[in-house]
Amino acid sequence: MTRKWMGALALCAAILIPAAGHAQQAAGKTTVLKAARLFDGKSNALVTPGVVVVTDGKITAVGANSAVPAGAEVIDLGDATLLPGFIDAHTHESMMNSNDYKQRELDALQKSIAEQALDATSNVRVTLMAGFTTVRDVGSRDSLDVGLRNAIRDGKIPGPRMLVSVHAIGATGGHCDDTDGYRQGLFGHETGPEEGVINGADQARYAVRLMHKYGANVIKTCASGGVLSPTDDVDTPQLTQEELNAIVDEAHALRLKVATHCHGAEAGKRAILAGVNSIEHGTFLNDEDLDMMKQRGTYLVPTLMAVQGLQEQLDKGIYIPPAISIKAQMAIANIRRTFQKALAKGVNIGLGTDAAVYPHGRNPEEFHQMADLGMKPIDALKAGTSWDAELLGMADKIGTLEPNKLADIVAVPGNPVENIRQTEKAFFVMKEGVIYRNDRGAPAR
Repeated sequence: MTRKWMGALALCAAILIPAAGHAQQAAGKTTVLKAARLFDGKSNALVTPGVVVVTDGKITAVGANSAVPAGAEVIDLGDATLLPGFIDAHTHESMMNSNDYKQRELDALQKSIAEQALDATSNVRVTLMAGFTTVRDVGSRDSLDVGLRNAIRDGKIPGPRMLVSVHAIGATGGHCDDTDGYRQGLFGHETGPEEGVINGADQARYAVRLMHKYGANVIKTCASGGVLSPTDDVDTPQLTQEELNAIVDEAHALRLKVATHCHGAEAGKRAILAGVNSIEHGTFLNDEDLDMMKQRGTYLVPTLMAVQGLQEQLDKGIYIPPAISIKAQMAIANIRRTFQKALAKGVNIGLGTDAAVYPHGRNPEEFHQMADLGMKPIDALKAGTSWDAELLGMADKIGTLEPNKLADIVAVPGNPVENIRQTEKAFFVMKEGVIYRNDRGAPAR
């Protein structure tokens, strides 16, 4: 059976899973949410009390003075804060987290695409239940991300709204080359643009066009080496200026934004000059890089939870190949300092976590990771809502609680500005007016 047909079967299998916790809102139904407080996604203070009116999947009114329409269902969540649905700008929903490095590598080779698709449905579900109603998936294979996105979009399985990249684009032997570390000839051919592996500007353009053809709504590229790739140094540049220029030019011509995996300073400079929209990780960026990002409006998506997940594995003595362990320790030692420098310089910062490097569902811990390093809690909340919405090009639809926006709404207990870790305790999750979780009321149907 061809890989194409295996992928099709995977999608069919995935969409048949019962959408546990999925409730359809009746057409014309109005729901009024009440809580002690509200964060609208953009203000510098909370509103008291919090009221949001939702009709047909969209917000129609916000604020204490909002009228309660006749016949509306009123849900009072009590001592809680209403917030826009959280956004994670850097995830890998089709990839599984594991404390067994060798088994994870073996699973990727042995498990059928259908089984991998079924495994991934659990990832998107726990992500949604943690309060994340939108994610950007920046690296998958076998169109698993496209299948997940479409099944969620069509209401077949519960999960966050997904922007997907199909396959990240990088150089032969680089961080985005899935055959890195395996013996020559094992897979029967060398990787090429079809798998996101390019050499030269023409192949770079071709790869962008292929990803767009097969469903990408964001382009992900790897400008430098990586922590978890086995054959490169973490900070080495892996794409030339001409290759990055071609990727960005082609993506922007197609109205797609570009997210760029980048640890090293030289790779960062090339990517910023090319006009990428965001630098992911940014571990070893220098002052010149950060100043350029500030000037050009380039976002930093620091993925602090990635190094948290690696630190936990190192602390537990879990096996990691020695070369990767050394790179992980280098990243842990530098990424937090770079974040603080970027914060001090006023660089645009978005919330992204690198979900899969740590267990899916722990995404909200990124809020406290940023606050612990000096970001104001209210700004951390903005990073995971309105600022990410701007980065994703979706600020007209999500990221704030305002009339005519999609009704993506999360409730957490208490006051998350006073205790940012309250974001880790979401008990109510609504996406486009559909309640997927309400621990303080009748369970969603």
